[in-house]
Amino acid sequence: MPGGVFKISPGVQSYDWGKKGSASLAAQFAQTSVKGFQIDDNKTYAELWMGTHPNVPSKLENDQLLSDHLKSNHHLIGDKVSTKFEDTKEGALPFLFKVLSIGTALSIQAHPDKALARKLFDERPDVYKDPNHKPEMAIALTPFLAFLNFLPLPILLLNLLSVDELKPLIPSELVTSLASSLTLPTTRPPDAFLFQPSISSPSTEQKKILKDIFKELMSADEDLVTTAVRSLVERYKKGDDVLEAEKSVADLAIMLNEQYPDDVGVLCVFFLNVVELKKGEAAFLEANSPHAYIKGDIIECMATSDNVVRAGLTPKLRDVPTLVEMLTYEAGPGNKQLLKPTSFGEDDSTKLYDPPIEEFSVLRVELAHGEKTSHEAIEGPSIAVVTEGKGVVGSDGDELDFERGDVIFIGAGEQVDWEAKEKLEIFRAFVEA
Repeated sequence: MPGGVFKISPGVQSYDWGKKGSASLAAQFAQTSVKGFQIDDNKTYAELWMGTHPNVPSKLENDQLLSDHLKSNHHLIGDKVSTKFEDTKEGALPFLFKVLSIGTALSIQAHPDKALARKLFDERPDVYKDPNHKPEMAIALTPFLAFLNFLPLPILLLNLLSVDELKPLIPSELVTSLASSLTLPTTRPPDAFLFQPSISSPSTEQKKILKDIFKELMSADEDLVTTAVRSLVERYKKGDDVLEAEKSVADLAIMLNEQYPDDVGVLCVFFLNVVELKKGEAAFLEANSPHAYIKGDIIECMATSDNVVRAGLTPKLRDVPTLVEMLTYEAGPGNKQLLKPTSFGEDDSTKLYDPPIEEFSVLRVELAHGEKTSHEAIEGPSIAVVTEGKGVVGSDGDELDFERGDVIFIGAGEQVDWEAKEKLEIFRAFVEA
């Protein structure tokens, strides 16, 4: 289709934590959309990148870079978006759209805000590759498990009082300070009934205590960590003396230790929320928020950046001092991170995931065989990936056939009509000024 709606060829990233061969949704989609791509069943495929990030830039079917095409055809970005986002003048999109297939846990990490991203880039450009922030949203394509932010403080305190393996790592005076700030006892063993989750944000004092506790954990002596993790895993494998408060994370701790033996990240099961998203559920991760994706397949959208500060569950560079300093130390139930979609358009076939940031929003289209829907023109560019089925998209009298795995660019100001030839699911990332 000429003009504002056309297919693009994304790129594939093969990280160790990806799923192997054809088990990876990222690889399955790439087989349709990436020119010349063939799945190697001995290789892990982690991410499908859709956008203009220079690490893995998308291309048109004639091999021209999408960014070059957008720079030469600025109407595809739109005047309002061009004015608001300076980099779009060079053909760069404000968002990066991905499909992730997670076979083993990603690192415990956070992404910097704009001020910190600029500082890290200026000081260590070999590690932090760009000066942009990286808020991100994950939407589950399959059941998806993740660490998302700190546990409610009463639950975290309960863990510190219950799990003997943590005692050598966290000074008792910090545990006492946390308990005092919550007006809770430090009795061992604790009465679990007293430690009810809190939905209120921590006070300034409590955030300082949480920061000190997390710093002690993440910078603990390696031998102490190894002893603690091995003792914990051995106890869980025997199944003896496992307290009620530990049962929900015992299997996860064993699994993480199999993937990253003796790693301090295994102990984060007692500090971070473990959240499972069902298909279609979404979580929004603000800058400076600790998280780690554990397993599953997701749609991910983020500001155009590849900045990651890591501190556990990784063979890569760990920057514990930066991570400890940058976190906001918000704490609360895992569902505080969830983002509920709303209706978009005149019918119920399209849902809008709209996080509280400027760079992106995402639409999810679901149509049964033969059904149709229309999207009114959006005043900015968008990228759509077909995650299920096949169909036709029409704009200005032209039509483009597509199937599962295809990736489609839609220019600013284009009204598009979708028709399902089979049961259809599409995710569409976009930006508006």
